[in-house]
This record gives sequence, C-alpha cells and structure tokens, in this order.
Amino acid sequence: MTAKSGSTGLEYAPRGLIGALTPQANTTVEPEFQILLPEGYGMINARMTSPKNTINARLLDYWATLDQTLDQFANAPVSAVAFGCTGASYLAGRDEEDMLVARIGEARGYPFVTSAIAVTDALNALDAKRVGLVSPYHADLTDASIRYWESRGFEIVETSSTFNADSDFHPIYSLQASSAYEALLLLRDKPLDAIVMLGTGMPTLAPIASVGDRDGPPVMSCMLCLAWRTIQAIDGKAPEAGELMSWLKGSDWANRL
Repeated sequence: MTAKSGSTGLEYAPRGLIGALTPQANTTVEPEFQILLPEGYGMINARMTSPKNTINARLLDYWATLDQTLDQFANAPVSAVAFGCTGASYLAGRDEEDMLVARIGEARGYPFVTSAIAVTDALNALDAKRVGLVSPYHADLTDASIRYWESRGFEIVETSSTFNADSDFHPIYSLQASSAYEALLLLRDKPLDAIVMLGTGMPTLAPIASVGDRDGPPVMSCMLCLAWRTIQAIDGKAPEAGELMSWLKGSDWANRL
C-alpha cells in the first residue's frame, strides 16, 4: 500500500500528514516525531486507551481496538498511519502483525506502518543479522521481543537493560536519555551488525545523535525507524541503506534536538 501522491493542501503538512497512534501514557512519541519529521510533513495523534491494569494486557488491548482508534482521525486527509507501539507486535506475533497491516491498508486506503516492521525493514536494508538490543522492558516483554526478532530472521546476540522498576509513573516513559545512552555504550564494542534501542517510550534521539558519526555498529531506535519508514511509505520509496544511514547520523533532525 502506497500513499496518494501530490500535495495535501494542508498549511502545516503540504508533503504528507501522518496519523500517529500513541499508547495512552506515552510521553515520547509526539516529541520525537516532531524532531524527526522533515520539513513539509506533519502529524496528528490518536491515543490508544485501555482499562487493563498490566502492561501486556494493555498492549494486546490496543491491538484489539485498533479500528476504533483509527476512527478518531475521521475524514482527516492522513497520508499514512504510524503505529507507535512496538510491544503489541511482540505479543501478537509476526503473522498476525503482517495480516493486520495488510487488512488496515486495504480497508483504510493508506499505508499502515508498525514500529516493529519499520525496524525490520531498517535492519534488512543494512543487511544486519547479528543484532544487539537496548531494552527498557521487564524481562518477560524483553523475551517476547527476542522471539519476535528471531521470527523475522535476526540473531539477538546481546541485550542491555534500562528497565526502571522503581518508577512511580511508568518503568519506560520515566526513563531519561542519559540512562538509555549508558545502556547503549555497553553494546558499542560488541561484534554486532546493528544496535536497536527498543520501545517508542524510551527517549533515544540524543543517544543516537551522540554516536552517529563514531565507529561501531549503526544505532537505530523504534521511533527513528518508524518516522523513516512512514515518510518512505508516503513518498512511495522502498527501504534503502543510503537514505537510512543519513537518518541514523541525524543529518536532517539532530539540529532540532
């Protein structure tokens, strides 16, 4: 599914309007999108909500109620929708995710991009097979993520945790970029093809920008890959290593941090 070509006619999004789906308490998706999006692209947001009282139950609930969430955009001329929640993909699994993406694209008439598939496309574009993970998740969800990435054909060689069990707010959304950076450094000298900073709620842009021009495996995050792949979908482009590396180095967005 590709986006409709041409100008949107929107004052603040003449090149494309992204509908971003964000978990209900996530404090990172919108700010990082605003930093990452190139000039001429804009976004509107819909919050995914759930009354469930555990993280895993909420993630699956977001998946089950996706059509109602998409209805929040009404007739806004969205060029693509970005699903800013990687954990739901881990729990649903590769096959269900692929079917959902195809169904939404067919039913709604625009590209539907999940953060997990965006990361998959980025790793494949770089021909990266041996992968290290910086995980903000509790152990069960980290294990689910490893199973998911393995189902996509990657070997998870190393993991580094930033899980914050002591947070009064949320173990992921309360994380600081400095904590993510410290966990990232633990993987920089490992024999890896790439490092993925997991979770759309963990602040990742400052750590990525800080290592963009250094030697070592390329570093990406779920949010960066989601923005990159959604823009590509709007523009009708296939994943390509050269353009991705420009994103990973912060060529366009790092000066907006």
